[in-house]
Amino acid sequence: MSTTESTRDLAAIEAERARIREAHLKPAGERPSSTARGLHHTALISRDVERTVRFYQDVLGFPLTELIENRDYPGSSHFFFDIGHGNLLAFFDFPGLDVGPYAEVLGGLHHMAISVDPERWGKLVGRLTEAGIEHVVHSGVSVYFRDPDGARIELIADPLGEMYGQHVL
Repeated sequence: MSTTESTRDLAAIEAERARIREAHLKPAGERPSSTARGLHHTALISRDVERTVRFYQDVLGFPLTELIENRDYPGSSHFFFDIGHGNLLAFFDFPGLDVGPYAEVLGGLHHMAISVDPERWGKLVGRLTEAGIEHVVHSGVSVYFRDPDGARIELIADPLGEMYGQHVL
């Protein structure tokens, strides 16, 4: 057991999770419909537009769908990649601003999980290897790696709404 684990009361944490689950998680048939219709886009920061395009389009196979000026910062680009099912992954660059290196912070992005077909998943793991991109495979269906700016990405071969055989939708 690690020092961190020994300083936490894991039984109390699980009891609190169970309490929240009991208070708020309704069975699938009893849940109201979501007020949302899907994820339009998630926007991340890019230090280099072309490097980001080459990574997401050429390595991961997410087609670039648009590249426009960011309305909020003249000279900045806002660009989009198709990640399937009408969902987009977007980026901004901020030329002239030192936005600093990527950092996982409370309230920030921990990782983004993108579902891919199991056959494509294996090929993408191979492409990451060929491109020399450090990655870790977990549970035979997830691969974790960092994009060119340090954001943690997961490609998961489980269907949308499932995670490691458990329905989460």
